[in-house]
Amino acid sequence: MAGTEHLASLTTYTDEARIALDTMAGRATGLWSPSLRLGVTGLSRAGKTVFISSFVHNLIHGGRLPLFEAQKSGRISRAFLEQQPDDAVPRFQYEDHIDSLVTSRIWPESTRAISELRLTIEYESASGWSRLFSSGKLSIDIVDYPGEWLLDLPLLGKNYREFSKEAFEMAEFPVRADLSADWRALSATIDPTAAADEMVARNLAESFSKYLKACKEDGRALSTLPPGRFLMPGDLEGSPALTFAPLPDLADGRARSGSLQAMMERRYEAYKTHVVKPFFREHITRLDRQIVLIDAMQALNAGPGAMADLERAVMEILACFRPGRGGFLTDLFSRRIDRILVAATKADHLHHESHDRLQAIVRRLADRAIKKANFSGAEVDVLAMAAVRATREGTVKQGRETLPVIIGTPLKGETIGDEKFDGKTETAIFPGDLPAKIDDVFEQGKNTASDDPAVRFVRFRPPKLEKTAEGVTLSLPHIRLDRALQFLIGDHLA
Repeated sequence: MAGTEHLASLTTYTDEARIALDTMAGRATGLWSPSLRLGVTGLSRAGKTVFISSFVHNLIHGGRLPLFEAQKSGRISRAFLEQQPDDAVPRFQYEDHIDSLVTSRIWPESTRAISELRLTIEYESASGWSRLFSSGKLSIDIVDYPGEWLLDLPLLGKNYREFSKEAFEMAEFPVRADLSADWRALSATIDPTAAADEMVARNLAESFSKYLKACKEDGRALSTLPPGRFLMPGDLEGSPALTFAPLPDLADGRARSGSLQAMMERRYEAYKTHVVKPFFREHITRLDRQIVLIDAMQALNAGPGAMADLERAVMEILACFRPGRGGFLTDLFSRRIDRILVAATKADHLHHESHDRLQAIVRRLADRAIKKANFSGAEVDVLAMAAVRATREGTVKQGRETLPVIIGTPLKGETIGDEKFDGKTETAIFPGDLPAKIDDVFEQGKNTASDDPAVRFVRFRPPKLEKTAEGVTLSLPHIRLDRALQFLIGDHLA
Protein backbone atom coordinates (compact mmCIF):
# COMPACT_ATOMS: atom_id res chain seq x y z
CA MET A 1 0.00 0.00 0.00
CA ALA A 2 1.47 3.34 -0.97
CA GLY A 3 2.01 5.87 1.75
CA THR A 4 -0.42 8.41 0.30
CA GLU A 5 -3.17 5.80 -0.02
CA HIS A 6 -2.63 4.72 3.57
CA LEU A 7 -2.76 8.29 4.86
CA ALA A 8 -5.94 9.00 2.91
CA SER A 9 -7.67 6.30 4.93
CA LEU A 10 -6.81 8.01 8.21
CA THR A 11 -8.82 11.20 7.75
CA THR A 12 -12.18 12.37 6.44
CA TYR A 13 -12.91 15.53 4.44
CA THR A 14 -14.01 17.17 7.70
CA ASP A 15 -10.70 16.24 9.33
CA GLU A 16 -8.78 17.70 6.39
CA ALA A 17 -10.75 20.94 6.62
CA ARG A 18 -9.90 21.26 10.32
CA ILE A 19 -6.25 20.49 9.61
CA ALA A 20 -6.16 23.17 6.90
CA LEU A 21 -7.64 25.81 9.22
CA ASP A 22 -5.19 24.91 12.00
CA THR A 23 -2.28 25.05 9.55
CA MET A 24 -3.27 28.46 8.16
CA ALA A 25 -3.52 29.87 11.69
CA GLY A 26 -0.11 28.49 12.56
CA ARG A 27 1.48 29.83 9.36
CA ALA A 28 0.08 33.31 10.01
CA THR A 29 1.64 33.36 13.48
CA GLY A 30 4.91 32.04 12.05
CA LEU A 31 5.31 35.04 9.75
CA TRP A 32 6.18 37.17 12.78
CA SER A 33 7.68 34.49 15.00
CA PRO A 34 9.34 31.66 13.02
CA SER A 35 8.85 28.26 14.65
CA LEU A 36 9.47 24.60 13.96
CA ARG A 37 7.40 21.77 15.45
CA LEU A 38 9.56 18.77 16.30
CA GLY A 39 7.85 15.52 17.21
CA VAL A 40 9.73 13.20 19.57
CA THR A 41 8.41 9.71 19.97
CA GLY A 42 9.72 6.25 20.60
CA LEU A 43 8.78 2.77 21.55
CA SER A 44 8.74 1.70 25.16
CA ARG A 45 11.80 2.76 27.20
CA ALA A 46 13.56 4.20 24.16
CA GLY A 47 14.58 7.35 26.06
CA LYS A 48 12.28 10.12 24.79
CA THR A 49 12.40 12.07 28.05
CA VAL A 50 16.18 11.74 28.24
CA PHE A 51 16.59 12.85 24.62
CA ILE A 52 14.52 16.03 25.06
CA SER A 53 16.23 16.87 28.36
CA SER A 54 19.71 16.48 26.86
CA PHE A 55 18.68 18.30 23.66
CA VAL A 56 17.59 21.36 25.65
CA HIS A 57 20.37 21.17 28.29
CA ASN A 58 23.17 21.06 25.72
CA LEU A 59 21.77 23.99 23.76
CA ILE A 60 21.08 26.17 26.79
CA HIS A 61 24.47 25.43 28.39
CA GLY A 62 26.58 25.48 25.23
CA GLY A 63 27.35 21.76 25.26
CA ARG A 64 30.03 19.98 23.28
CA LEU A 65 28.39 19.68 19.86
CA PRO A 66 31.19 19.62 17.26
CA LEU A 67 29.00 18.38 14.39
CA PHE A 68 26.22 20.91 15.03
CA GLU A 69 27.38 23.60 12.62
CA ALA A 70 25.61 26.65 14.10
CA GLN A 71 27.10 25.92 17.52
CA LYS A 72 30.53 24.97 16.20
CA SER A 73 30.82 28.22 14.22
CA GLY A 74 29.76 30.35 17.20
CA ARG A 75 26.62 31.69 15.52
CA ILE A 76 24.27 30.83 18.38
CA SER A 77 24.13 33.74 20.81
CA ARG A 78 21.81 32.06 23.30
CA ALA A 79 19.08 29.43 23.74
CA PHE A 80 16.35 29.73 26.35
CA LEU A 81 12.95 28.34 27.33
CA GLU A 82 9.75 30.29 26.65
CA GLN A 83 6.08 29.69 27.36
CA GLN A 84 4.66 27.13 24.99
CA PRO A 85 1.93 28.24 22.56
CA ASP A 86 -0.54 25.42 23.32
CA ASP A 87 -2.15 26.12 26.70
CA ALA A 88 -4.22 22.92 26.64
CA VAL A 89 -1.14 20.65 26.38
CA PRO A 90 0.83 19.79 29.56
CA ARG A 91 4.32 21.28 29.77
CA PHE A 92 7.29 18.94 29.50
CA GLN A 93 8.80 19.15 32.99
CA TYR A 94 12.36 19.83 31.88
CA GLU A 95 13.60 21.15 35.22
CA ASP A 96 12.40 18.09 37.15
CA HIS A 97 13.96 15.70 34.63
CA ILE A 98 17.32 17.50 34.71
CA ASP A 99 17.29 17.38 38.50
CA SER A 100 16.75 13.61 38.34
CA LEU A 101 19.60 13.16 35.86
CA VAL A 102 22.16 15.54 37.34
CA THR A 103 21.45 15.63 41.09
CA SER A 104 19.90 12.25 41.88
CA ARG A 105 21.56 10.35 39.01
CA ILE A 106 18.38 8.45 38.29
CA TRP A 107 16.60 8.18 34.96
CA PRO A 108 13.44 10.32 34.80
CA GLU A 109 9.97 8.81 34.61
CA SER A 110 8.85 7.55 31.23
CA THR A 111 6.46 9.49 29.02
CA ARG A 112 2.89 8.81 30.14
CA ALA A 113 1.02 11.39 28.06
CA ILE A 114 1.61 14.11 25.50
CA SER A 115 3.62 17.17 26.58
CA GLU A 116 5.29 20.15 24.97
CA LEU A 117 8.18 22.56 25.49
CA ARG A 118 9.27 25.67 23.56
CA LEU A 119 12.99 26.32 23.16
CA THR A 120 13.98 29.55 21.42
CA ILE A 121 17.37 29.98 19.74
CA GLU A 122 18.82 33.37 18.88
CA TYR A 123 21.47 33.08 16.18
CA GLU A 124 23.30 34.86 13.39
CA SER A 125 22.69 33.54 9.89
CA ALA A 126 25.72 32.27 7.97
CA SER A 127 24.45 34.21 4.95
CA GLY A 128 24.75 37.99 4.79
CA TRP A 129 21.68 38.11 2.54
CA SER A 130 19.63 36.10 5.06
CA ARG A 131 20.71 38.42 7.88
CA LEU A 132 18.92 41.28 6.08
CA PHE A 133 15.54 39.49 6.08
CA SER A 134 15.68 37.09 9.04
CA SER A 135 15.20 37.97 12.68
CA GLY A 136 17.85 35.41 13.61
CA LYS A 137 15.41 33.80 16.00
CA LEU A 138 13.83 30.35 15.83
CA SER A 139 11.37 28.78 18.29
CA ILE A 140 11.37 24.99 18.44
CA ASP A 141 8.16 23.49 19.81
CA ILE A 142 9.16 20.03 21.03
CA VAL A 143 6.17 17.69 21.18
CA ASP A 144 6.70 14.56 23.28
CA TYR A 145 4.22 11.71 22.94
CA PRO A 146 4.18 7.99 23.84
CA GLY A 147 5.12 5.46 21.20
CA GLU A 148 2.25 3.30 22.41
CA TRP A 149 -0.17 5.95 21.16
CA LEU A 150 1.66 6.24 17.85
CA LEU A 151 1.19 2.53 17.18
CA ASP A 152 -2.57 3.11 17.32
CA LEU A 153 -2.50 5.21 14.15
CA PRO A 154 -2.61 2.21 11.76
CA LEU A 155 -5.95 1.26 13.38
CA LEU A 156 -7.53 4.24 11.60
CA GLY A 157 -7.13 2.38 8.32
CA LYS A 158 -8.51 -0.95 9.63
CA ASN A 159 -12.04 -2.06 10.41
CA TYR A 160 -12.85 -4.28 13.37
CA ARG A 161 -12.63 -7.53 11.37
CA GLU A 162 -9.16 -6.63 10.03
CA PHE A 163 -8.02 -5.63 13.51
CA SER A 164 -9.28 -8.93 14.99
CA LYS A 165 -7.76 -11.06 12.24
CA GLU A 166 -4.33 -9.44 12.57
CA ALA A 167 -4.44 -9.62 16.38
CA PHE A 168 -5.02 -13.38 16.38
CA GLU A 169 -2.44 -13.98 13.65
CA MET A 170 0.21 -12.14 15.66
CA ALA A 171 -0.84 -13.83 18.91
CA GLU A 172 0.08 -17.19 17.36
CA PHE A 173 3.64 -16.14 16.48
CA PRO A 174 6.16 -18.32 18.37
CA VAL A 175 7.42 -15.37 20.43
CA ARG A 176 3.85 -14.60 21.60
CA ALA A 177 2.00 -17.93 21.59
CA ASP A 178 2.57 -18.86 25.25
CA LEU A 179 1.75 -15.35 26.47
CA SER A 180 -1.51 -15.21 24.51
CA ALA A 181 -2.63 -18.77 25.32
CA ASP A 182 -5.07 -17.84 28.10
CA TRP A 183 -6.69 -15.04 26.09
CA ARG A 184 -7.01 -17.24 22.98
CA ALA A 185 -8.49 -20.06 25.05
CA LEU A 186 -11.05 -17.71 26.58
CA SER A 187 -11.91 -16.25 23.16
CA ALA A 188 -12.48 -19.75 21.77
CA THR A 189 -15.37 -20.21 24.22
CA ILE A 190 -17.16 -17.05 23.07
CA ASP A 191 -19.92 -16.90 20.47
CA PRO A 192 -19.72 -13.51 18.70
CA THR A 193 -23.36 -13.80 17.64
CA ALA A 194 -24.59 -14.22 21.22
CA ALA A 195 -26.31 -11.34 22.99
CA ALA A 196 -24.03 -8.56 24.20
CA ASP A 197 -22.89 -9.14 27.77
CA GLU A 198 -20.94 -6.52 29.73
CA MET A 199 -19.16 -9.07 31.93
CA VAL A 200 -18.07 -11.14 28.94
CA ALA A 201 -16.72 -8.00 27.26
CA ARG A 202 -14.87 -6.99 30.43
CA ASN A 203 -13.31 -10.43 30.93
CA LEU A 204 -12.13 -10.53 27.32
CA ALA A 205 -10.69 -7.00 27.53
CA GLU A 206 -8.86 -7.77 30.78
CA SER A 207 -7.41 -11.02 29.40
CA PHE A 208 -6.34 -9.27 26.19
CA SER A 209 -4.71 -6.44 28.17
CA LYS A 210 -2.85 -8.91 30.37
CA TYR A 211 -1.41 -10.57 27.27
CA LEU A 212 -0.30 -7.22 25.79
CA LYS A 213 1.39 -6.19 29.05
CA ALA A 214 3.25 -9.52 29.24
CA CYS A 215 4.57 -8.93 25.70
CA LYS A 216 6.05 -5.61 26.82
CA GLU A 217 8.13 -7.07 29.67
CA ASP A 218 11.93 -7.21 29.32
CA GLY A 219 12.04 -10.93 28.56
CA ARG A 220 10.08 -10.46 25.31
CA ALA A 221 10.51 -6.73 24.62
CA LEU A 222 7.86 -6.74 21.90
CA SER A 223 6.83 -3.48 20.27
CA THR A 224 3.70 -3.92 18.14
CA LEU A 225 1.04 -3.89 20.86
CA PRO A 226 -2.03 -1.88 19.85
CA PRO A 227 -4.38 -0.58 21.17
CA GLY A 228 -1.88 1.61 23.01
CA ARG A 229 -4.29 2.85 25.68
CA PHE A 230 -4.70 -0.73 26.90
CA LEU A 231 -1.11 -0.40 28.12
CA MET A 232 -1.43 3.22 29.20
CA PRO A 233 -5.15 3.94 29.86
CA GLY A 234 -4.86 7.16 31.87
CA ASP A 235 -8.28 8.66 32.61
CA LEU A 236 -9.94 6.22 30.19
CA GLU A 237 -9.41 3.23 32.48
CA GLY A 238 -12.63 1.24 32.85
CA SER A 239 -14.46 3.20 30.14
CA PRO A 240 -16.46 1.40 27.40
CA ALA A 241 -13.97 2.76 24.86
CA LEU A 242 -11.36 0.43 26.41
CA THR A 243 -13.69 -2.47 27.16
CA PHE A 244 -13.39 -4.39 23.92
CA ALA A 245 -11.14 -7.08 22.45
CA PRO A 246 -10.60 -8.88 19.13
CA LEU A 247 -12.90 -11.80 18.38
CA PRO A 248 -11.83 -14.87 16.36
CA ASP A 249 -13.21 -16.21 13.07
CA LEU A 250 -15.63 -13.40 12.34
CA ALA A 251 -17.97 -14.01 9.40
CA ASP A 252 -18.31 -11.48 6.61
CA GLY A 253 -21.33 -9.22 6.60
CA ARG A 254 -22.93 -6.93 9.12
CA ALA A 255 -22.98 -8.03 12.76
CA ARG A 256 -26.41 -8.80 14.21
CA SER A 257 -27.82 -5.88 16.16
CA GLY A 258 -27.50 -6.42 19.91
CA SER A 259 -24.83 -9.10 19.54
CA LEU A 260 -21.46 -9.23 21.32
CA GLN A 261 -19.73 -8.65 17.98
CA ALA A 262 -21.82 -5.54 17.31
CA MET A 263 -20.94 -4.14 20.74
CA MET A 264 -17.23 -4.84 20.23
CA GLU A 265 -17.30 -3.22 16.78
CA ARG A 266 -19.05 -0.13 18.16
CA ARG A 267 -16.51 0.29 20.96
CA TYR A 268 -13.57 -0.28 18.61
CA GLU A 269 -14.90 2.46 16.31
CA ALA A 270 -15.49 4.72 19.33
CA TYR A 271 -11.88 4.17 20.38
CA LYS A 272 -10.70 5.30 16.95
CA THR A 273 -13.10 8.26 16.82
CA HIS A 274 -12.64 9.67 20.33
CA VAL A 275 -9.06 8.61 21.18
CA VAL A 276 -6.93 7.91 18.10
CA LYS A 277 -8.26 10.34 15.51
CA PRO A 278 -8.06 13.50 17.69
CA PHE A 279 -4.48 12.61 18.58
CA PHE A 280 -3.60 12.25 14.89
CA ARG A 281 -5.45 15.41 13.80
CA GLU A 282 -4.40 17.71 16.66
CA HIS A 283 -0.78 16.65 17.01
CA ILE A 284 0.72 14.42 14.30
CA THR A 285 -0.58 16.49 11.37
CA ARG A 286 0.97 19.66 12.86
CA LEU A 287 4.57 18.39 12.88
CA ASP A 288 7.39 19.69 10.67
CA ARG A 289 10.16 17.31 11.76
CA GLN A 290 10.15 13.97 13.57
CA ILE A 291 12.58 11.75 15.46
CA VAL A 292 11.63 8.14 16.24
CA LEU A 293 13.71 6.62 19.05
CA ILE A 294 14.01 2.84 19.38
CA ASP A 295 15.59 0.64 22.03
CA ALA A 296 17.26 -1.86 19.73
CA MET A 297 19.46 -3.02 22.62
CA GLN A 298 16.50 -4.37 24.57
CA ALA A 299 15.17 -6.14 21.47
CA LEU A 300 18.62 -7.59 20.76
CA ASN A 301 18.69 -8.96 24.30
CA ALA A 302 15.30 -10.60 23.75
CA GLY A 303 16.27 -12.27 20.47
CA PRO A 304 15.22 -12.45 16.79
CA GLY A 305 11.49 -12.59 17.56
CA ALA A 306 11.68 -9.22 19.28
CA MET A 307 13.82 -7.79 16.48
CA ALA A 308 11.33 -8.91 13.83
CA ASP A 309 8.52 -7.36 15.87
CA LEU A 310 10.47 -4.10 16.21
CA GLU A 311 10.96 -4.03 12.45
CA ARG A 312 7.20 -4.42 11.97
CA ALA A 313 6.53 -1.61 14.45
CA VAL A 314 8.92 0.81 12.74
CA MET A 315 7.27 0.03 9.41
CA GLU A 316 3.80 0.81 10.77
CA ILE A 317 4.99 3.98 12.51
CA LEU A 318 6.69 5.51 9.47
CA ALA A 319 3.69 4.71 7.27
CA CYS A 320 1.50 6.97 9.44
CA PHE A 321 3.46 10.20 9.10
CA ARG A 322 2.74 12.81 6.45
CA PRO A 323 6.10 13.01 4.71
CA GLY A 324 7.02 15.29 1.85
CA ARG A 325 7.85 18.84 0.87
CA GLY A 326 5.07 20.98 -0.55
CA GLY A 327 5.07 24.23 -2.47
CA PHE A 328 4.35 27.69 -1.12
CA LEU A 329 0.56 27.46 -1.58
CA THR A 330 0.15 23.85 -0.38
CA ASP A 331 2.24 24.57 2.71
CA LEU A 332 -0.28 27.25 3.73
CA PHE A 333 -2.96 24.57 4.17
CA SER A 334 -1.08 21.37 5.04
CA ARG A 335 2.05 20.66 7.03
CA ARG A 336 4.37 17.90 5.84
CA ILE A 337 7.20 16.25 7.73
CA ASP A 338 10.20 16.83 5.49
CA ARG A 339 12.81 15.16 7.73
CA ILE A 340 12.50 11.98 9.81
CA LEU A 341 15.31 10.58 11.93
CA VAL A 342 15.17 6.98 13.18
CA ALA A 343 17.63 6.68 16.05
CA ALA A 344 18.74 3.68 18.11
CA THR A 345 19.44 4.85 21.64
CA LYS A 346 21.83 3.55 24.33
CA ALA A 347 24.86 3.32 22.03
CA ASP A 348 26.89 3.94 25.21
CA HIS A 349 26.10 0.34 26.24
CA LEU A 350 28.49 -0.78 23.48
CA HIS A 351 32.12 -0.02 22.70
CA HIS A 352 32.45 2.49 19.85
CA GLU A 353 33.76 -0.31 17.60
CA SER A 354 30.18 -1.69 17.50
CA HIS A 355 28.39 1.62 16.91
CA ASP A 356 28.48 1.24 13.12
CA ARG A 357 26.95 -2.23 13.42
CA LEU A 358 24.16 -0.87 15.63
CA GLN A 359 23.53 1.84 13.05
CA ALA A 360 23.42 -0.81 10.31
CA ILE A 361 20.76 -2.65 12.30
CA VAL A 362 18.70 0.56 12.47
CA ARG A 363 19.15 1.02 8.73
CA ARG A 364 17.79 -2.47 8.17
CA LEU A 365 14.82 -1.69 10.45
CA ALA A 366 13.98 1.47 8.50
CA ASP A 367 14.73 0.38 4.93
CA ARG A 368 11.61 -1.70 4.34
CA ALA A 369 9.39 1.02 5.81
CA ILE A 370 10.98 3.64 3.57
CA LYS A 371 10.38 1.45 0.51
CA LYS A 372 6.76 0.75 1.50
CA ALA A 373 5.75 4.35 2.24
CA ASN A 374 5.76 7.12 -0.32
CA PHE A 375 8.48 9.36 1.09
CA SER A 376 8.83 11.55 -1.96
CA GLY A 377 10.33 14.87 -0.93
CA ALA A 378 11.12 13.76 2.61
CA GLU A 379 14.61 13.01 3.88
CA VAL A 380 14.99 10.00 6.18
CA ASP A 381 18.17 9.21 8.08
CA VAL A 382 19.23 6.69 10.72
CA LEU A 383 21.58 7.05 13.67
CA ALA A 384 23.02 5.13 16.62
CA MET A 385 23.29 7.51 19.55
CA ALA A 386 23.09 8.08 23.29
CA ALA A 387 21.38 11.32 24.31
CA VAL A 388 23.08 10.98 27.71
CA ARG A 389 26.28 8.97 27.79
CA ALA A 390 26.30 6.90 30.98
CA THR A 391 29.65 5.14 30.33
CA ARG A 392 33.17 5.88 29.23
CA GLU A 393 35.58 3.59 27.41
CA GLY A 394 38.76 1.88 28.57
CA THR A 395 40.80 -1.31 28.20
CA VAL A 396 41.66 -4.20 30.50
CA LYS A 397 44.24 -6.94 30.16
CA GLN A 398 43.10 -10.56 30.22
CA GLY A 399 46.19 -12.74 29.98
CA ARG A 400 47.99 -11.59 26.85
CA GLU A 401 44.85 -10.07 25.38
CA THR A 402 43.77 -6.45 25.77
CA LEU A 403 39.98 -6.09 25.77
CA PRO A 404 37.98 -2.90 25.07
CA VAL A 405 35.55 -2.22 27.94
CA ILE A 406 32.91 0.30 28.94
CA ILE A 407 33.02 1.76 32.46
CA GLY A 408 29.98 2.91 34.37
CA THR A 409 27.72 2.24 37.36
CA PRO A 410 25.18 -0.51 36.56
CA LEU A 411 21.68 0.03 37.94
CA LYS A 412 20.87 -1.73 41.19
CA GLY A 413 19.70 -5.27 40.50
CA GLU A 414 21.33 -5.63 37.09
CA THR A 415 23.18 -8.92 36.69
CA ILE A 416 25.87 -10.55 34.57
CA GLY A 417 26.04 -14.27 35.23
CA ASP A 418 26.13 -14.73 39.00
CA GLU A 419 27.18 -11.13 39.67
CA LYS A 420 24.46 -8.77 40.88
CA PHE A 421 25.22 -5.03 40.98
CA ASP A 422 24.42 -2.72 43.91
CA GLY A 423 23.81 0.51 41.97
CA LYS A 424 26.78 2.24 43.64
CA THR A 425 29.92 0.53 42.38
CA GLU A 426 31.55 1.62 39.15
CA THR A 427 32.43 -1.40 37.03
CA ALA A 428 34.35 -2.15 33.84
CA ILE A 429 32.36 -4.43 31.55
CA PHE A 430 33.34 -6.08 28.28
CA PRO A 431 30.08 -5.72 26.34
CA GLY A 432 31.07 -8.00 23.47
CA ASP A 433 30.44 -7.36 19.79
CA LEU A 434 27.29 -7.25 17.73
CA PRO A 435 27.12 -9.88 14.97
CA ALA A 436 29.02 -8.93 11.82
CA LYS A 437 26.14 -10.26 9.68
CA ILE A 438 23.16 -8.00 10.35
CA ASP A 439 20.61 -10.53 9.08
CA ASP A 440 21.61 -12.88 11.92
CA VAL A 441 19.89 -10.73 14.54
CA PHE A 442 16.55 -11.01 12.70
CA GLU A 443 16.60 -14.75 11.90
CA GLN A 444 15.31 -17.40 14.28
CA GLY A 445 17.95 -19.93 15.28
CA LYS A 446 20.87 -17.54 14.76
CA ASN A 447 23.33 -16.74 17.54
CA THR A 448 22.34 -13.37 19.04
CA ALA A 449 22.88 -11.26 22.12
CA SER A 450 20.21 -13.14 24.06
CA ASP A 451 21.86 -16.54 23.72
CA ASP A 452 25.54 -15.52 23.56
CA PRO A 453 27.05 -15.16 27.04
CA ALA A 454 29.95 -13.17 25.56
CA VAL A 455 27.61 -10.27 24.73
CA ARG A 456 26.48 -8.41 27.85
CA PHE A 457 23.96 -5.59 27.87
CA VAL A 458 23.20 -4.06 31.27
CA ARG A 459 21.59 -0.75 32.17
CA PHE A 460 23.65 2.00 33.81
CA ARG A 461 22.94 4.96 36.07
CA PRO A 462 23.32 8.47 34.63
CA PRO A 463 26.91 9.74 34.85
CA LYS A 464 28.47 12.11 37.34
CA LEU A 465 28.89 15.38 35.50
CA GLU A 466 32.42 16.68 35.10
CA LYS A 467 33.44 20.11 36.37
CA THR A 468 35.92 22.61 35.00
CA ALA A 469 38.87 23.89 37.02
CA GLU A 470 36.67 26.85 37.96
CA GLY A 471 34.01 24.51 39.37
CA VAL A 472 31.51 24.97 36.53
CA THR A 473 29.43 21.86 35.86
CA LEU A 474 29.60 20.80 32.22
CA SER A 475 26.61 19.86 30.07
CA LEU A 476 25.33 16.31 29.76
CA PRO A 477 27.71 14.06 27.80
CA HIS A 478 26.33 12.27 24.75
CA ILE A 479 27.12 10.21 21.67
CA ARG A 480 26.11 11.77 18.33
CA LEU A 481 23.47 14.11 19.73
CA ASP A 482 25.17 16.81 17.66
CA ARG A 483 24.52 14.80 14.48
CA ALA A 484 20.85 14.49 15.43
CA LEU A 485 20.60 18.26 16.02
CA GLN A 486 22.27 19.05 12.72
CA PHE A 487 19.88 16.82 10.80
CA LEU A 488 16.72 17.96 12.60
CA ILE A 489 17.21 21.73 12.91
CA GLY A 490 20.57 22.67 11.36
CA ASP A 491 19.17 23.91 8.04
CA HIS A 492 16.81 26.33 9.84
CA LEU A 493 19.82 27.99 11.51
CA ALA A 494 21.86 28.35 8.30
